[in-house]
Amino acid sequence: MLKMKKNILKVTTVLGFAGLILTSCGKGNPPMVYFPDMYFPVAYDPLQKAEDAYSKHDNEIPAFVKMNGATGLTPVEGTVAQNKDGVFEEALLPKNVDEYNAGYDASKTVTASPLDPANSAKDLERGKVLYERTCAACHGTGGDGQGPIVASGAYSGVPNYADRQITVGSVHYVLTNGRNAMGSYAGQLNPGDRWRVSMYVMNAFKGGMTAPAAGDAAAPKTDSTATK
Repeated sequence: MLKMKKNILKVTTVLGFAGLILTSCGKGNPPMVYFPDMYFPVAYDPLQKAEDAYSKHDNEIPAFVKMNGATGLTPVEGTVAQNKDGVFEEALLPKNVDEYNAGYDASKTVTASPLDPANSAKDLERGKVLYERTCAACHGTGGDGQGPIVASGAYSGVPNYADRQITVGSVHYVLTNGRNAMGSYAGQLNPGDRWRVSMYVMNAFKGGMTAPAAGDAAAPKTDSTATK
């Protein structure tokens, strides 16, 4: 008899816990949320006026209040600037084909990097690392246009730097704006690093940052190969 009572108590306890669990999962009794801002995330558009996600009143977070509710806040103190080397002006980016072609022609006359010459050894060292990480897959570690992607047959038409009339300026221009089949690498490399890669390309594959031979700047614009 005592054993039966113990069994009944065990069964009752189990059923009780089961009922409690099932009740807590019901729609009428939602579970407690400790961090609602993470559990119910709200995506804001830049500069959109922020509103509290869990009530009708305006968001009272001090940072939002200071900016009149705007969600596009200024960078926090200590943020590393994208253009920390101070060598890039967004206003100079080409806005149409004519501006692009004019800018590319002008870039061929640029034969020196704007970076501090005193740091050239470090800049070239970093440029090599970035080139091998970002560019060598197509252009090859030897600059011959035979990187692993090309060697696999997945892509073709990548030129050999030795065959191109380029300057450090034109390499940087193409890294920034793209050319033909090659897209811009401005999203992968910051302005200073684009110059470092350009310096490395000229130093490693063109014998230094020299200008093209006379008349080369007037080469046809309609080449169909990708280049940097």
